[in-house]
Amino acid sequence: MKNYSFFIIFILIMTSAFSQNVQKPMKEILSDYDFKTQMTTLEGLEIAYIKAGNGEKTLLFVHGLSSNSDAWSKNIADLKNEYTCIALDLPGYGKSSIPDAAYTPSYFADVFQQFIKKMALKNIVLVGHSMGGQASIKLATAHPDLIEKLILIAPAGLEQFSEANAAMMKTFLTTDSVQNTTDAQIENNYALNFYKQPEAVSKMITDRKNIKNASDFEAHCTAIVKSVYGMLDDTVSNDLSAITQQTLVIFGDKDMLIPNRYFNPTLTTEAVGTSALETMKHATLEFISDAGHFVQFEKPKEVNALIREFIDPQ
Repeated sequence: MKNYSFFIIFILIMTSAFSQNVQKPMKEILSDYDFKTQMTTLEGLEIAYIKAGNGEKTLLFVHGLSSNSDAWSKNIADLKNEYTCIALDLPGYGKSSIPDAAYTPSYFADVFQQFIKKMALKNIVLVGHSMGGQASIKLATAHPDLIEKLILIAPAGLEQFSEANAAMMKTFLTTDSVQNTTDAQIENNYALNFYKQPEAVSKMITDRKNIKNASDFEAHCTAIVKSVYGMLDDTVSNDLSAITQQTLVIFGDKDMLIPNRYFNPTLTTEAVGTSALETMKHATLEFISDAGHFVQFEKPKEVNALIREFIDPQ
């Protein structure tokens, strides 16, 4: 009887140890978002999103590379009082599915289009940051009837790269290199997004470190790599002149990521924005003082004021 009891205890200990080592998917490891996460399904993909407010006009927020819908929390907390605010996790990111997909701006634009129709969204102002901005340009030009106005915040795609530079970027960026990013590199990568990094960024940094233990982390890293390749290959230089919507372009004047300091060392953020403005027929360019690439999180009050004025000019 004593041996039998010992065997039961041994089994319980081993089961407990095994359960602690079982890897969870990324969506279960990420911290709770500031707004309740909701789910919908698009052609077999689970798409996570947050929603707040019930205004007549809908602000549809699209995050950038290695980010998620929670990146818009400071904007939504304020703007929800006047507008319906929705932010989605792109496939491969946040709490959405991580499919084997192309991850090009056009692919993401197709996801937006499906999401808009599934949710029956109307009166849409599309707000895209960085990679999400490049994908937003694709949607605005491919389905102009869906979008009333367009807001591009530090958008990718305006800066041009030579074929040689694009090829070099692809050589350096691999799934392994993303997987093996150290904690110190993670902290440094986030710091590059800000002029003065807000304390709230610590939540993002902790999440990025924690998901290294996720069961689908490799798939997520592959999504990141494919997304960068997609931005380089699926350009928007020929789409800018086709944008018919009134467009607001916002940059932080201390953006350290656009332009790329290594490949375009003589280019300035102002030059990138101004050059695009010459091509876009109905665009306005604004700069936020003392703000970096993640300008909507670093200076939400100033960005929100520009959004309001653009949507409902006095």
